[in-house]
Amino acid sequence: MTSLSQKLSELSAAEDFLDFFGIPYEERVVDVCRLHILKRFYQYLRHEAPGAQDDTAVFKHYRMLLARAYEDFLRSTPGQEKVFKVFQEVGGQHRVSVDTLRATLSARAD
Repeated sequence: MTSLSQKLSELSAAEDFLDFFGIPYEERVVDVCRLHILKRFYQYLRHEAPGAQDDTAVFKHYRMLLARAYEDFLRSTPGQEKVFKVFQEVGGQHRVSVDTLRATLSARAD
């Protein structure tokens, strides 16, 4: 008998996870947000680990967390949810000072 963790290790795409857990989804949402959904799912798993339970209980818990992660992107956008660091920067922009650029150029000229 294959354990839940072994089955999960064989999944890679967001669609694989959603299909495995039997969560209906809109392809247009997953096409745009697949990495965001998986990252949010991972974040939920880190904060809400199921503890020592049987595979059935863990499956139900993981399913609930993945459904919540998917629903986050039904109601919102990746830019609003700010799952990845690039979106967490001020306005999605990273600022570099002119002094930093000059120092970089000086180092390359040496």
